[in-house]
Parts: sequence; structure tokens; C-alpha cells
Amino acid sequence: MHLRLTIFREPQAAPRSTDSHHEQQVVEGLAMVCRERAPSPSRKSFRAGLSTDPELLPTGLPSLSPHPGMATTLDLNHSSVSEFILVGFSTFPPHLLPVFFLLFLLMYVFMLLGNLLIMATVWSDRGLHTPMYLFLCALSISEILYTLVITPRLLADLLSTSRTIAFAACASQMFFSFTFGFTHSFLLTVMGYDRYVAICHPLRYNVLMSPRGYACLVALSWAGASVMGLVVTTAIFHLNFCGPREVHHFFCHMPPLVKLACGTHIPVVALGVGLVCITTLLGCFLLILLSYAFIVAAILKIPSAEGRHKAFSTCASHLTVVVMHYGFASVIYLKPKAPQSLEGDTLMGITYTILTPFLSPIIFSLRNKELKTAMKKTFLSKLYPQSS
Repeated sequence: MHLRLTIFREPQAAPRSTDSHHEQQVVEGLAMVCRERAPSPSRKSFRAGLSTDPELLPTGLPSLSPHPGMATTLDLNHSSVSEFILVGFSTFPPHLLPVFFLLFLLMYVFMLLGNLLIMATVWSDRGLHTPMYLFLCALSISEILYTLVITPRLLADLLSTSRTIAFAACASQMFFSFTFGFTHSFLLTVMGYDRYVAICHPLRYNVLMSPRGYACLVALSWAGASVMGLVVTTAIFHLNFCGPREVHHFFCHMPPLVKLACGTHIPVVALGVGLVCITTLLGCFLLILLSYAFIVAAILKIPSAEGRHKAFSTCASHLTVVVMHYGFASVIYLKPKAPQSLEGDTLMGITYTILTPFLSPIIFSLRNKELKTAMKKTFLSKLYPQSS
């Protein structure tokens, strides 16, 4: 209103114009009013953001989730899975689950009793306090701990309808299973070296396999296995798990967990972890083969047949366990990528989680004459004292 009065007020000293001139001034005044009231481009753009005009309102809420490329660049862990479901034996017919439970329970109990029997025999008989049998005790401890991580959970899931496992519990199970599994492989390698020194360098055996040397080899086996378990577990659980949650195994194993991860760098991680595991296992196996190549060459030089048989009998049980251990491991890790049923993969996993630990103490007990004799002397004499 103030602008309009300013524009149309006529000065007192000015002469009155004609009608046409007056109409031209009115048009110019209206044009000036429109220019004065029209907002500037910057003000218009600012008010447009606050306008209530439907055409100027945003059509949707802004997205607060980061761009996928940004998340990959920042290496953020956006795992939306807080727990997994262990499928395991749930795909088998329900009437077979109690049968599997009883079978695996008996094998687990006999495995525990067998390994405890070996440890008790070596502990009670001072004649067996040698590096070979002390290594065997360390191997029995690793087998007990390995099965303790997997088997009780498997037995519980066979009788339960809820097979969920928390994210942290799954990571812990993978760490300890890899740690104790690699400890088993490293101890088998150390036992092969022990047999090599005993047969090929008998005069230096007491020096190379002193109590301090034995303790260092066992400690290195446990430390190296712990590092392997930490590396594998960290690499796998650093991936993003966006769903689904079903792990097609009866424990948190690496291959089925990798299939549940999401991201662009999964093939690189899977390839790296696989190469580390396979290289380590093949390295241990080649060292054992190299030890036995020298052992066989030394045994063939023994002139008497009885001497050759006695030397080979000290290696027979260890060699049998090595062939069984690495034979099942090669089937699992080196099998071709072919379509296979879930039931077949589950039963194949039983071979190295339950069957191998179950057979190992039986083989060491039956094929080792000194250990078998010590067991009879130690325990049968206590049960039947009149027979001794």
C-alpha cells in the first residue's frame, strides 16, 4: 500500500497531463509494483523448499542408508543376522534321528573312554614316559577337545526342534574347531618327525627329543593352530551376513557359512582362506611323507627281518591314523564342486568329526604292542589281581 501511494501521488507543482499520458503512467506504475513484489530468484528458491504447493513438495522421504559403494569403500560390517540355524540332520526322516543320537552318543563315549584310557596308561606306566607316548597323550587331548566343541551340540540338536545358534557362539565354535583340528594335524606331523629321529638317528634321539625339545614342539603345535583358527575365523566373520540364516551343516563350518555371506569380495576371501587351509594341510602331509621316505629307506637297510618288523611296528599305528585323517580331509576339502545332496554332505562331515576321533584311540591301542601290554598290566592286574 505504501508503494502504491508513492507511485500515484502527484506533485503539487507538476502540471496535469493529458488522459493518454495519465494512462501510460498508471501502466508503468502497475509494472513497477509487480516488479517490487516479485521475489528474487534466490528468495524464490529458498521459499520453494518451504512452500506448501503440492507441486513443490518432495515426492518421498530422503534415504538415510549409505550408498553400496560407500559401504564397500568404508568396509563397514552391516550384518543383519544375529543368529544362525544349523540345518544338520533336520532334513533326514524324523524316525532316524533317535537312531543317529544313540549311535553318535555311543561313539562319543567310547572315544572319550579310549583317549582317557591311553592317557591314564601312559601316566601310570613310567616305561612309557617317552616322547612318542607323550605326543600320543597330547594328540588324545586335542581329539577330546575337538569333539567336545562339536559333538554335544550335535547330540542336542538331534533331539531338539530349535537349532538356532547365536552369532558369537557360532564364531567361537568355528575358532575352537579349527584350532583343535589344526593341532591334531601339527601333532601328527611332529610324531612323524619323532619316528624319523628314532629310526634314522637313534644315537641323537635323546638330544633332539629331550623334555625341553618335546615341550617346545607341543607348544609350537598349539600356538600355530591357534593362529590358524584366529585367522580363519576373523576372515569369515568379517564378512557381511544379510540372510538367509540356514547353515547347511550340523556345526559352524567354513564352506556353508561363506555361502550365506553377501558382498563383492566374498570370492577373494573364500579363495584366500581355502588356500591357507589347503597349503597348511598339504605342507604337514608332505613333511610326514618325507619323514616316512627316510624311515623306509633306513628300515630296508636293517639286515634281519625281525629288526625290520620291530622298527616298522612302532610306526604302523601312526601311519594308519595319518592315512585315515588326511584321507577324509582330502575328500572334504579337495572334492570337485558337483551338485550333491544335503544329506550326503552331512554324512560326509561325520567322517572327520566323529568317525576319525572314534577310530584313532582304537588303532593306537590295538596296533601298538607296548601300549596294549601296558594297558593289560595296569588295568587287568587291578581288576583280577589273582591272575597276575
